[in-house]
Amino acid sequence: MTGAPVLQLRSVSKRFGAVQALTDVDLDVHAGEVLALVGDNGAGKSTLVKTIAGVHPVDEGTLTWQGEPVRLARPQDAAALGIATVYQDLALCDNLDVIANLFLGREKRRRALLGPALLDEVAMEQHARRLLDTLAIRIPDVRAPVAALSGGQRQVVAIARALVGEPALVVLDEPTAALGVEQTAQVLDLVERLRERGLAVVLVSHNMADVRAVADTVAVLRLGRNNGVFPVAGTTQEQIVAAITGATDNAHARRRARRTEQAEEAEAV
Repeated sequence: MTGAPVLQLRSVSKRFGAVQALTDVDLDVHAGEVLALVGDNGAGKSTLVKTIAGVHPVDEGTLTWQGEPVRLARPQDAAALGIATVYQDLALCDNLDVIANLFLGREKRRRALLGPALLDEVAMEQHARRLLDTLAIRIPDVRAPVAALSGGQRQVVAIARALVGEPALVVLDEPTAALGVEQTAQVLDLVERLRERGLAVVLVSHNMADVRAVADTVAVLRLGRNNGVFPVAGTTQEQIVAAITGATDNAHARRRARRTEQAEEAEAV
């Protein structure tokens, strides 16, 4: 990937009491790139995401945003820079409609002749419809409560909400977890549209099929440390799995070896 990174982490470490969660982690995230962050359970992915989001300030190391060193001491610091994070639990309000969820905490208001400012429902609905249309998100009724939406629709609403503030970097934490095939395809299509808009995207996922479908680069964490950065093009799934597990002798590699051996035996016959 050419050009300076939007976000750069160098030698980032984070400790929780006696537990060393991250150790000397480096990461480069570029505009117009989908960077997949993968690793086994306990590898440090969630801690790294929350470090980028400003939830867990780093103990050591440096973060650089668009070429300038920054310190993310709280989530508001990350949001002010242009970093939006969509967590796995989505944090949507089921009893509110789509528009209210999109503008939750960022409501548009209009001046009243007397008394306090009122919610500008018309402006919010117009903005919401433009945003959803731009992202090709199909929601049958933006006035329907979020509780009535499918899992895939809820996920894209959460992603769209993150874009209301016009961020430069979007972090997606397991966005396709527990979704069906069609709903997963809907979310992955949206991830591709984020890249087309020139945004930087960090995609945290356990699903190698999803990673290979949309990611440009894969960064592997193992036991809180970097264990390889791979371009998706030209890298096999076995290589990525080997970096995740820390061993070349894994199920994927053994299955590939068996297939190669069977093919050679068939040719010999």
